[in-house]
Amino acid sequence: MHHDLAEVRQGLQDDGIDVVRLIYSDVLGIPRSKDLLVSQLERAGSNGPAFCQGVWVTNTRGGVLDGHGSISDGLPDLVTRLDPSTIRPIPWEPGVAYAVADSFEPSGEDSPVAPRSVLRSVLAAYGDRNLSPVIGPELEFYFAHRPEGTWERVLNKTGRVYMTGSIVDHEGLFLHMLRMIDQLNIGAFAGNHEFSPSQYEINLWHSDALDAADRTFIFKTAVKDIAHRAGVNATFMGKPWNDEGGSGFHVHFSVVDGKGENQMHDGGAGLSATAESMIAGIIAHADALSAFTNPSINAFKRLGPDTLAPYRSNWGLDNRSTMIRIPPERGHGTRLELRIGDGAANPYVVAAAVLAAALDGIEKGLTPPAPLEGWTYEDESAGVLPMTLEAALDALAADEVMTNKLGDVFVQTFVTLKRDELERYNAEVADPTTRDVTDWELEEYIEDY
Repeated sequence: MHHDLAEVRQGLQDDGIDVVRLIYSDVLGIPRSKDLLVSQLERAGSNGPAFCQGVWVTNTRGGVLDGHGSISDGLPDLVTRLDPSTIRPIPWEPGVAYAVADSFEPSGEDSPVAPRSVLRSVLAAYGDRNLSPVIGPELEFYFAHRPEGTWERVLNKTGRVYMTGSIVDHEGLFLHMLRMIDQLNIGAFAGNHEFSPSQYEINLWHSDALDAADRTFIFKTAVKDIAHRAGVNATFMGKPWNDEGGSGFHVHFSVVDGKGENQMHDGGAGLSATAESMIAGIIAHADALSAFTNPSINAFKRLGPDTLAPYRSNWGLDNRSTMIRIPPERGHGTRLELRIGDGAANPYVVAAAVLAAALDGIEKGLTPPAPLEGWTYEDESAGVLPMTLEAALDALAADEVMTNKLGDVFVQTFVTLKRDELERYNAEVADPTTRDVTDWELEEYIEDY
């Protein structure tokens, strides 16, 4: 390990990097980090750095809840180790590079709470079947600011979907962001202003699931950092505004075999049995899955009938009104698209949860219902998804398969954080049943997500 770190240090110094920003995702998807001096890398990185495990159960308001590694355990250490394959120099912060860290218990075992470790364990189960999941993330975000103390959009002119240039980017922040993210080398290839005013999208290429989750995590961290330097808040919060649509986190995914051959098609225009079983697994676990893909009170206000966001646990061929859409490409491009995800979701947790549900379908050889056609919001052949975080958490509590696949300790930690969120919301909001976005949600989510 020391020898490896000496090589890593030398490589960084050769590239003019004197600080490594070690980042890892907490359970909520918020980046936690420490800046390491490259000159001290062997000593600082050989067994650490260490953090307090209370970070896993720290809520957005700074409350430390009880749970694994928390108060009743005496707040022990979690030990991190940087993954050299994730090092990326930060173009807007010369001399600094991002590196993603894995997290371990003081005993040296993998952390059962760390989202990256949870994803790795699900991927290992695919590996046992000689399958490797491939993921393509698709995320939208808003630019927001507070000129008068209240959060508002930077732009308000509607109808500017699929546009670029100063008309939708008068300060040039989005173009600058696109260039910086290109230099960050995380597989971005295009970007544009989206459907709602002040909403943008940057497209990322697909890759194997762990790499795709790492790149998405770095992407979200970078977008927020670049915007913040310009005095703007970039937010992936699912539904910040009552009068405009939400920001999704769509996940395109497939599995390949040991030779890299796509296993999702039947050799012709149809889907393989593997793909159909994956669809069936996701539909079977959709209610519990929604707790992870839509992990906030706000996220469920984005879903509903006629929203272009899913409403029922259904699927269809190239149908944007369904939960799972099958894009039209076949051959190597055959894949599923899960459309339920909320922009605030944790990339590692989304990947782990979606793949865990799909894996159950593969293991049991499940068969999906028939694909639906047309505008499916009224088609009662498929059940309505949970419409609140509370209902999704109740579904998760009842789903032993998902808990077993993701690990009891991780699921309990996630649920502890989310029940706390609900408790605070219910206590602090005049009408907790409202489908309108409340000031409480903006305070809770818009800056952290």
